[in-house]
Amino acid sequence: MERFGFVSEPFTREIRIEQRYKADFIESEIKTAREIVEARQSSVIMGPAGSGKTVVLRALLDDLPESRYRIVYLKLAGLGARDMCRQVALKLGMTGVGTYPALVHALEEQLHGGFSSQGMRQVIIFDDAHEMRTDSLRLARLLTNFEMDSKLVVSVILAGQLPLKKMLSTPELEDVRQRLNVCLELRLFSREESFGYISHRVKIAGATKSPFPAQSSEAIFEITKGNMRAIDALALMSLRVADEGKRSVVSASDVAVARARLWM
Repeated sequence: MERFGFVSEPFTREIRIEQRYKADFIESEIKTAREIVEARQSSVIMGPAGSGKTVVLRALLDDLPESRYRIVYLKLAGLGARDMCRQVALKLGMTGVGTYPALVHALEEQLHGGFSSQGMRQVIIFDDAHEMRTDSLRLARLLTNFEMDSKLVVSVILAGQLPLKKMLSTPELEDVRQRLNVCLELRLFSREESFGYISHRVKIAGATKSPFPAQSSEAIFEITKGNMRAIDALALMSLRVADEGKRSVVSASDVAVARARLWM
């Protein structure tokens, strides 16, 4: 990639969270997510694939000081309630609990004890929640029900794709939905945001001049529809196609070839 003036790999996922592209609507959701956690409330973060849910979660975790927050992050689809509850317990350092009711009771005591004795604000994040089973999603109710809902001990965050909205709208999960104080719904980038994102990723990779003129940026947007993850993959492959042709500028034709290679 030296042909384009990069000093590091462009369009990689391995970037520091402070290097993120700060689109206004994503920054607004990050701010709201932090306010919810600071108030010890719970929320759901949803959006289509590639809309920035991981960015919101990473930025939120980066903002929360370790001295004040104890965070449990889980990305385990398909587990039943007992196994999911056990994973939460293990993350909190608990072992040797038997039956499911006993496990739930012990977990509640652990969370309440941490809140009361240490003053820690506790956050449990379930990522890819749209792939969770209904009985596992109901853990959100169990984990937030302290002293007949009169005490806020833990914040639960469900993060997932749009099917999560339909799941939470079912009668079986009404009690869970009622405990989610705010729903943050992300969207894909607009054309202008996509152009800004491409330019930003080029800049943080060290290039002083973008190899993506307006036509190629437009082609990338038309194919990806503003999906951040798809933009990364298509832009990187387009650079490789241009590099193979010993060109220092990516053309719309390079983007078309890259699209075929990626099966987009």
